[in-house]
Amino acid sequence: MAESVLQIDPRDNVVVALTPLTAGSEVECGKSTLRVAEAVPAKHKMALKDLAPGDVIRLYGMVVGEATAAIPRGGRLTQRNVRHRAETYTATRQPVTYHLPDASAWAGRTFMGYHRADGQVGTRNYWLVLPLVFCENRNVEQMKEALEEELGYGSARSGYRKHVRELVAQHAGASAEEMKQARAERVFPHLDGIRFLTHQGGCGGTREDARALCGLLAGYIHHPNVAGATVLSLGCQNAQASMLMEELEKRDAKRTKPVLVFDQQKTGRESALMTRALDETFAALEKANGAQRAAAPLSALTVGLKCGGSDGFSGISANPMIGYLSDVLGELGGTTLLSEFPELHGVEQELINRCATDALAQRFYDLMQAYAARARAVHSGFEMNPSPGNIEDGLITDAIKSAGAARKGGVAPVKDVLDFPEYATTPGLNLLCTPGNDVEAVTAQTGAGASLVLFTTGLGTPTGNPIAPVVKIATNSALAARMDDIIDFDAGGIVTGETTIPECAGKLMELCVEVASGERQTKAELLGQNDFIPWKRGVSL
Repeated sequence: MAESVLQIDPRDNVVVALTPLTAGSEVECGKSTLRVAEAVPAKHKMALKDLAPGDVIRLYGMVVGEATAAIPRGGRLTQRNVRHRAETYTATRQPVTYHLPDASAWAGRTFMGYHRADGQVGTRNYWLVLPLVFCENRNVEQMKEALEEELGYGSARSGYRKHVRELVAQHAGASAEEMKQARAERVFPHLDGIRFLTHQGGCGGTREDARALCGLLAGYIHHPNVAGATVLSLGCQNAQASMLMEELEKRDAKRTKPVLVFDQQKTGRESALMTRALDETFAALEKANGAQRAAAPLSALTVGLKCGGSDGFSGISANPMIGYLSDVLGELGGTTLLSEFPELHGVEQELINRCATDALAQRFYDLMQAYAARARAVHSGFEMNPSPGNIEDGLITDAIKSAGAARKGGVAPVKDVLDFPEYATTPGLNLLCTPGNDVEAVTAQTGAGASLVLFTTGLGTPTGNPIAPVVKIATNSALAARMDDIIDFDAGGIVTGETTIPECAGKLMELCVEVASGERQTKAELLGQNDFIPWKRGVSL
């Protein structure tokens, strides 16, 4: 490694330790030499000059903290001598300049995707089975047990398997016994799977929660990776089928996908509900199996940008690397989603300045203010966002974490600002209001149309999604080696100087094309990591 410390921005008064630093050693920082006053672990920050109580801490050129005690030159920043502090912001845009990367090398590239009737292009072909209310979770699980094993998607036991086996036999023109003896691994080879979503909502909460849940589920049904859906309803819950259809029509006015709705209270006995649901779902699966992949431009991709289990290298390696890729996709006409609003606290003004219009700037301002107010109402706040793992690995304030997290959005203009659970329709960089919580955020990004999610991590997390491939990117090579069962891509070479951000982004783009084309499954897909947690608009940081 050429250097053991890094000054990210010339305005910074701290540096990041790239390797563990021992007390009394000297490190080169630009044209000067810095003596290390105390041991500093890798990923943590060290003062470039003497800091007095009240002095602001600058990192990435931004205010990320305030000294609460004297910190000598070469001293380590900790929660004992630094507290959270961030710049104030307004809804007024200030002039900003940016330099976008050259995307010409990717202009003619395509991926092999599923072209939907509404014009979207999917990276997978799934059928959804979902409940409108938690009362139907058991029936969804019953359908899962019956369908997955008999159709060759998994291993389970169910009292309804015999019924599905008979449907398969009818489909193949053979007896059930013959099919039992010689059944293909998959009955529907062009259907990547059936995804069964369960949740704890739909009734008993606020009407706002019910509407948000229906909007999220409508986003999943409308998603390009989904061919259609089976919906189970009890009948009396807040999240009515009519509400779901209203939300679906907002996203797809022509209702181009089949949606099969079954109401248990109207049907009567569970066996009658399940038999009818299985019969009609099986017939729909036969049609969904007719989909074929065909070439599509990279502009057809919508990509979620997410970080979780972040460390002190996140803002140096993996995050700016996917930010570069986001800029390239935007230049090509693709769509990217930057979310996790609690982790944009401290960089609000920078994002407001990048908004394409005053109206977008005002909307982002209003959403951030409203979110912060909800947090304060329950005696919390964005400053409480960093987790114990974040803090241990150098992200000691929310503003430090946010400054690095925001780099996932590159430098391009913000073309749209979305509230949860709205659906993305504007090419370019979109800001989507979600929590920082890994699964809630990825669930929301997918509900907004992300057909692929790029997820950076410095500590390691298995997070996946039922319908969108989640590409896990390590910020450091030690993590990539230690947890290679969940990591898809290693960006650690950026820290060591073995590669550059553009070079690494180019390799990641190649991987994205392979994943989007179905030529490669992500580690989360191979592990069956199908996480789904709808965000209730109560405070969730």
